[in-house]
Amino acid sequence: MQAAPRARGPALHRCAKPIARAQGWGRRGASWEDQPMTSLDTAALAALIDHTLLKPEATAEDVTALLREAEALGTYSVCVSPSMLPVRTTVKVATVCGFPSGQHASSIKAAEAADSVSKGADEIDMVLNVGLARAGDVSGVEAEIRAVREAAPAPVVLKVIIESAALDDAQIVAVCEAAERAGADFVKTSTGFHPAGGATEHAVQLMRRTVGDRLGVKASGGIRTREAAEAMVAAGASRLGLSSSRAILEGGTGSGY
Repeated sequence: MQAAPRARGPALHRCAKPIARAQGWGRRGASWEDQPMTSLDTAALAALIDHTLLKPEATAEDVTALLREAEALGTYSVCVSPSMLPVRTTVKVATVCGFPSGQHASSIKAAEAADSVSKGADEIDMVLNVGLARAGDVSGVEAEIRAVREAAPAPVVLKVIIESAALDDAQIVAVCEAAERAGADFVKTSTGFHPAGGATEHAVQLMRRTVGDRLGVKASGGIRTREAAEAMVAAGASRLGLSSSRAILEGGTGSGY
């Protein structure tokens, strides 16, 4: 059976831009760059955050603490390892597949995604095979994203982690285009575990220019201050992956993912 069409634009990214330029986003003839940028208040910034705990040493108690903190802060979601599912929370639940290397068979990624959805995941952040991207095998990249999309159809939100720091600009554009063709809902900069680094304003800007207003862009990896978080939103991010959400929202300096 063919999956129902996925919602696009403001319906999908309703948490994306609680700032002045959101008022024109998605209207015919309007683009991301057309909208004026204003400062985010704390609640608006929190509503963009996937509050994240993906450390391999995390315990069930650590995850419970994450859930309660996300609820208190008003973040959009939590993002936890698939082995921690199911969880009980009032925010959205995201998880990962093919994490962190992306060097898994497509069938394994698809099975992992399907299992997570069966355990209550609202969103799947899949890691693409960066080696395929660097080798120029765009059709291979598209095929594995499509496999996960079929295993986790709408209304599940599918984000594709591209490890932008490990790719050149042409490769970033190619994999973002492949993600859109394969039916992804977001493209995401980084796992936060790759030695090449995490999110940069340049990568976010390039990803946003490539996907326009049709997909979301998630910035993640190495965002440790409120200034850095707001800079990513100004560059075009409609979601943020943060592990130190409280510190960042309070104007301090975070650590970790």
